[in-house]
Formats: sequence, C-alpha cells, structure tokens
Amino acid sequence: MTFELPQAPLQSLNLPWLQAAGVEAAVLRLDLIDPLISGNKWFKLRHHLDRARQSGAPGLISLGGNHSNHLHALAAAGKRFGFATVGLLRGHAQDTPTVRDLQALGMELHWLGYGGYRERHQAGFWEPWQARFPGWHCIPEGGGGPAGAQGCALIVEQARAQLAALAWPDYHAWWLAAGTGTTLAGLVLAERGAHTVHGALAVPANHGVAQTVEVLAGSAGYQLHAACRGGFAKVDDELMAFIADCEGHTGVPFEALYTGKALLALREQVEAGLFAAGTRLIFVHTGGLQGRRGYL
Repeated sequence: MTFELPQAPLQSLNLPWLQAAGVEAAVLRLDLIDPLISGNKWFKLRHHLDRARQSGAPGLISLGGNHSNHLHALAAAGKRFGFATVGLLRGHAQDTPTVRDLQALGMELHWLGYGGYRERHQAGFWEPWQARFPGWHCIPEGGGGPAGAQGCALIVEQARAQLAALAWPDYHAWWLAAGTGTTLAGLVLAERGAHTVHGALAVPANHGVAQTVEVLAGSAGYQLHAACRGGFAKVDDELMAFIADCEGHTGVPFEALYTGKALLALREQVEAGLFAAGTRLIFVHTGGLQGRRGYL
C-alpha cells in the first residue's frame, strides 16, 4: 500500500501591502488537502507510514502538546490506515478540544509532565517505550527527522506543477512558518539552491531550529527570520487583528501560532524592502487550523 498525497491548490494571495511593494505572492493551501491529516503533517508522516507498513509495525508512537497538530494528524492516520497509536504528551492531563479528538480517534495518551517531556532528546528516551510497545514505529516530535524532511520535499513538486495556472514562468523564493524546521529542510533539499527558502520562526531562537535545519539540509539555501512575538504560542491583539484583516482580504483562514505569525513577519520584511518589486513568492499554508480551538 502506498500513501498517496492529495494535491494542494496554489492560489493568488492578494494583500494591499504586497501590492504596494510590487510583490506577487501565491499561497499553497496545504490546509485543504485533508480534513484530518491536514497541512504539512501529511507530508511529514508519509515516509513514516511507509516504513511502519514495511516493517509490520502494529502501531505508531510520537510526542506533542495538548493542542498538537502533529498528534491530531497521527491519530487520524492511525485510525484510517489501521495502526494503533500512542501519544506522549507534554505536561499533565488536560481537557482540550484536541485531546478529546485524540481520544475519540483511539489514541492512547500518556502524560509525561514537563520534566519528563524535556528528556525527549536524551539518549535512551525511547527505550522504555519500545520495551512497552515492541515493534512499534517511533516518530520524532512533530514528525521530524530525515523521513519527515524527505516527505516535505514533495511540497515543491506540488507548487511547481501549478505555476502555469498563475501565468508565472517561475518564482523567486518560498516563505513559511518554521516550528521544528523539518518542513523548511524538506524544501531546501528539494530546491538544491535554485530558490531561497525563508523560514519565519514560530519558536524562540534557542529552540534549536537552526541546528535541526543544518543537520537535515546543510547551511545554504535558506534564511531564518524571527517571528515568535515573545514565545511559542504567544498571541497578542496586534497579531489577531492582522490575521482578521488578512482573512477579510483573501478569504483564507489562518491560525495564530504558525501561519499568522509567518504572514506578519512577511509583511515586516516586505515593508523593510527585503524583496524587490517584481518578486514572486510562494507562501506555504502549513495547516494547523484545528489548533485555533486552543485560543479562540
């Protein structure tokens, strides 16, 4: 069985501040590819699902928070494709819309506390879980690692196949939110230096995104930009007003933790003159809309 990726539409993104700068943009709507395995999560999970199927793994086990888009997509994929699923969650048991969905989709939840969750990068972290769930396929936080990046490289193919519909002969650069850096690394690998990939950091600089991208994709072909606005999942009135304005102009829904912050960082860079008039940008909508329930 192969896990075929649905096609994401590439649509013009018309916003007054882009037009004022003479910058053309299109949005790759990964949020539309699937109602449950949404956004970049499908791409990150594809190779993991392939490997789990090939190895005969009875289940999938991974980590995330109580609003995790990754665990939400993983639980849905497990239910759809016949894998049991286990989620290792940050903090202590909480009742959120995402947690209720995970339970409804059949995922077994284990709350690690905050100290226990911080140990996820330590050698030997997975050993007790592999002993408890023998033969299960373990997936890094957020679907990261080389397998996740390889899956995200396919995003480039999806966009390039639709350039003619926009009457674009080519494009100049990518712009997307970066949470772990896996999706950005996948684009860098696929581009091989042909087009610059700009990552808007949804997390503080000390969260290791730069190191992750360098391990997965090297040190060239991309730029990282501060965008977290004081911390991961920090939401403020200016950001929410900006998102509402962009949604009003485009009809495209955004969420505040990733795509909204990435778009606001793009406006800041456009107004600062980073991109010359005539630049054509592809903005990746990485999905995550289910997470809006955590702050609305």
